Amino acid sequence: MFNKNRQREDPEVGGAGMADIAFLLLIFFLLVTTIDVDTGIGLQLPPAPEENQDPPPIKERNLLNILVNVQGLVMIDDEPTPISEVKQTIKDFVTNRGQDPNLSDSPDKAIVSIKTQRQTPYKTYINMLDEVMGAYAELRNQASQSEFGVPYSQLEDEGERQQQVQDIYPKKISIAEPDEG
Repeated sequence: MFNKNRQREDPEVGGAGMADIAFLLLIFFLLVTTIDVDTGIGLQLPPAPEENQDPPPIKERNLLNILVNVQGLVMIDDEPTPISEVKQTIKDFVTNRGQDPNLSDSPDKAIVSIKTQRQTPYKTYINMLDEVMGAYAELRNQASQSEFGVPYSQLEDEGERQQQVQDIYPKKISIAEPDEG
């Protein structure tokens, strides 16, 4: 009656529901996972000029030319400059207010022109651009401190005061097309 030598069958798990479970897990992880999106360099472009409109005349003294060459060397007005000195050079150029005849007439007329070559090292270009943006950030912070007694970053909610500081030190940066060399 009881046969002890009888072999039992191995139990099997039904595989029909496995595809459904895998699909539901896939959807779950797609919905829950966040994907980092690189934002790039945030620059506000000027409005497009009208057709047949000539560019406005610019005095040479109001234009600071920065070139980053293939070797990663930063040249400000054809003079080699270490990246660590770019910020101070720009601050001196913008805040000159006509005192030095080789620098800008006023912060409103000062234009920083950035030009690269096609094979310029990207890291050097970004470091130099950070220095340019940092110079304007420091100038605006100083103006905000002297005018309103608070750092510029705290004026984000106060549009009128923030605009007043931006009018004192407008950020006029021209990024030219790279050279082929």
